[in-house]
Amino acid sequence: MRVVLVTGLHRSARGLSVDELLATSPGSVSVHHDLEEIGEGIVHRVVRDATGRVEREHVDLVHACASCTLREDLIPYLLRMAAEDPPGLCVVEAWDGVEPKLIAEAIAHEGALRLVAVVGAVDSGRLVEDLLSDDDLGDRGLDIAEDDNRTVSEVLTRQIEYPSVIDLYGTDAGSEAHVLVEHLNPAAVVALPGSRAIDPTRGLFDPGAAHARSNPAWAQYGDRLDGRVRTFTWTRTRPLHPQRFADALEQVLSTSVRGRGRFWLASQADSLLVWESFGALLLVEDGGPWMDALPPAAMDLAPEARRVSALLDWDPEAGDRRQHLSFVGVGLDTAALESLLDSCLVTDEETGQEFSTDPFAEFSER
Repeated sequence: MRVVLVTGLHRSARGLSVDELLATSPGSVSVHHDLEEIGEGIVHRVVRDATGRVEREHVDLVHACASCTLREDLIPYLLRMAAEDPPGLCVVEAWDGVEPKLIAEAIAHEGALRLVAVVGAVDSGRLVEDLLSDDDLGDRGLDIAEDDNRTVSEVLTRQIEYPSVIDLYGTDAGSEAHVLVEHLNPAAVVALPGSRAIDPTRGLFDPGAAHARSNPAWAQYGDRLDGRVRTFTWTRTRPLHPQRFADALEQVLSTSVRGRGRFWLASQADSLLVWESFGALLLVEDGGPWMDALPPAAMDLAPEARRVSALLDWDPEAGDRRQHLSFVGVGLDTAALESLLDSCLVTDEETGQEFSTDPFAEFSER
């Protein structure tokens, strides 16, 4: 059974994407889990076709959470539909604050289901404001669990960077918003209302490839300039001074809408550190050892995407250790940002010193 996943924080835009798929795909239906009252333990499954709602049913779950809804109801429901009376196309409409990766991987895992596309629906008029927002999902009533402390900017960014197709709606759809989406996800086809570039009901979505291109631990980023929207990638083969870099963080974060990549601290010579920034929010994670820090036999156990990335990054002296940080912004002052980042590198005089400071521990927790 062919399945298209539609995701998006902007509910009206997401609804338009689903409506268009139902109107243009004969015999299609959509499945949507309404999580509006999930805090009270209530989840409803809503099924509709091009003519309107077909059913709305309360779902009994062991625990009322997004992952339980996926595991206990959505996948079993899709499998029953595929076995009994498969429609021409099934459109799975995700809830506002749900990210697409987990759903896409679960659907693609089932042999009876064929995930043909993941679509991200975006309201261009709200794009920049939400990408720069400091709001938590809970501030807007969009959280889907008691401990859901993700931000609006983080969720929206992941809903843009993962899909194969971005449907862009709103009066600003053909302007700077369009270009910004292309910078965030160069691999996606960006479709404007009434001018869909491809038929998302044909093809095959590859979750492995989507994960590889969107994982900053090994993704390869470049430079790009379109009007005021710019992607700047800073690459160096010298470690960062931990304290100078920590002191510069506020300035670095103020420059861009999105930052992603990996970096090398002098105090953690063998650890690949993953950088993800969403406006003023910074998340730092331990991405494991650099490939050069592993014994040769262990390199074969690493994901292929990481091994290929390490070979592309390889330096005779530093191995795959490097700074590879990419920033997307509007009116980005790349000269100032480059100078700031360069000033955080360990100098020749400091080379060989031991640095015990770990000022990034706080950024590993929300």
